[in-house]
Amino acid sequence: MSRSQLYYEPVPETAENLALMRLIDEQYLKTPFWGSRNMTAYLRRQGQAVNRKRIQRLLRKMGLEGMAPGPSTSKPAPGHAVYPYLLRDVLIDRPNQVWSSDITYVPLGRGYLYLVAVLDWYSRLV
Repeated sequence: MSRSQLYYEPVPETAENLALMRLIDEQYLKTPFWGSRNMTAYLRRQGQAVNRKRIQRLLRKMGLEGMAPGPSTSKPAPGHAVYPYLLRDVLIDRPNQVWSSDITYVPLGRGYLYLVAVLDWYSRLV
């Protein structure tokens, strides 16, 4: 057997993993909304010694996934105004043409301070 064959031949699943995959498949048909956490808890109740990472790997291998909602961090609030980006087509070709600023609160041992930074976009100098 050549060296390249060792790296590219798929490793067959063990009989134990195949039995787990069958249990996962049967339960997934009943509860397709379950993810790896619920499936792991179910299999443990059935007397299987499994951990979540193993179930995640088997679910991925089987092409199954729970129907949990995805993150919704980029949804604007209803009625929120959308402002245009005024620098989209501006060619910044000289110093002091475009500046930006940011402010942050810095807690100290005996009080606090505000740190303000002003950045020139052309030279990137603060």
